[in-house]
Amino acid sequence: MREALGALTTRGRAFLAAGLTAAASAVAVGQSDLLRVAGLLLALPLIAALVVGRRRHQITLERHLLPDRIAVGGEAAVALVVTNTARRRVGLLLLEDQVPFALGLRPRFLLDGMAGHERHELAYAVHPELRGRYELGPLRVRLDDPFGMVRLNRTFHSTSPLTVTPAVTPLPAISLPGGSSGTGDRRTRSFATGSAEDLTVRDYRRGDDLRRVHWRSSARLGELMVRREEQPWEARATILLDDRAGAHRGAGAGSSFEAGVRVAASVGCHLADAGYAVGLVTATGSRHGTSTRAAHDRGRAGDTHALLDTLAVLDTQPAPHWEGSWLDDTGAGGVLVAVLGHVTDDDRRLLARLRRHAGAALAVVLDTPAWHTGRGDGSQSGQVLADWLATQGWRATTLGPRDRLPETWRALGDPLGTARPAGGRR
Repeated sequence: MREALGALTTRGRAFLAAGLTAAASAVAVGQSDLLRVAGLLLALPLIAALVVGRRRHQITLERHLLPDRIAVGGEAAVALVVTNTARRRVGLLLLEDQVPFALGLRPRFLLDGMAGHERHELAYAVHPELRGRYELGPLRVRLDDPFGMVRLNRTFHSTSPLTVTPAVTPLPAISLPGGSSGTGDRRTRSFATGSAEDLTVRDYRRGDDLRRVHWRSSARLGELMVRREEQPWEARATILLDDRAGAHRGAGAGSSFEAGVRVAASVGCHLADAGYAVGLVTATGSRHGTSTRAAHDRGRAGDTHALLDTLAVLDTQPAPHWEGSWLDDTGAGGVLVAVLGHVTDDDRRLLARLRRHAGAALAVVLDTPAWHTGRGDGSQSGQVLADWLATQGWRATTLGPRDRLPETWRALGDPLGTARPAGGRR
């Protein structure tokens, strides 16, 4: 009852104030008729509060989110199933699902009562414009009395997570340097010839040729084993993303960092589709406060879920310099794709060292001055860094806020080294 009295609407409070005023005036002037009017004005909101406060609703909620992972600019459908599990009818209900501002307006539904054991299926869609991990819900239910005197809010506790990944741009196939050697090679490696004891064996799998059964190992282990005469080399690729706040310009979805995240997502998916196991590293060597790591979420060939989930929540870090202690092993012998912002002389020394360890080194240099809305801030043009990287053996090209990523990626296939994207603007 105390909660219901605290939930009086403006109309309910006005009735109480009018009733008290009328009662005081009736006593002052001795008008019994006015006193009866005062009693009616006071009784109506109090009775409404009593009825609403003592009412016990038995309402359940089910929320279904399809899909629970979408890219920026996509659409996810949210289905709400509201059920009145009681036998008694429920009056007017106003439902509002709590949705983050980045996903759009909060959806509202009005139900003109629900009979006992009745259920309603409601649906709405979200269109995220910013990457991230969001929680949909909880659902808030507003209960009103028929006269609009009392308004109570009830909130469900359940929420549903939604992961919004960066938008992925399809990229053209290019010739990767160093692709015929090292761990970047996708061909098979034959074992040295020798005795049967030198052969590697594995469990028999359905469809294996029985002529490859290794009988000595099968007899020793008690189950069929087959000779493993060749083993595929793992094609590895590492994406280095500069996540330092000082290396980027602009703000929000239009910043150079967001452009770098989209580049990392697109290149990672492209390489994964080409058969590479793709890993992600950042210039600071850490992600969301975790300890320094050489590689984040290295996935199997073709698997990009871990990469995209990492990029969905990646944010800039205040570190002014790169953590160089872990860079020696980054991309060792494999393909290294660096997405760079503004770099310092110390960063250049690390980049030169990285090139010596990578089997193939490609760089997409973000032309950060083009993202700066004010006058020059002292940042060098991205083309200057791309030219220097070419002298160190990198294949490098620049990307501005209006350049097309497919054209930029195609320029990296230029065997002459550094090249500007040909033509296309967004």
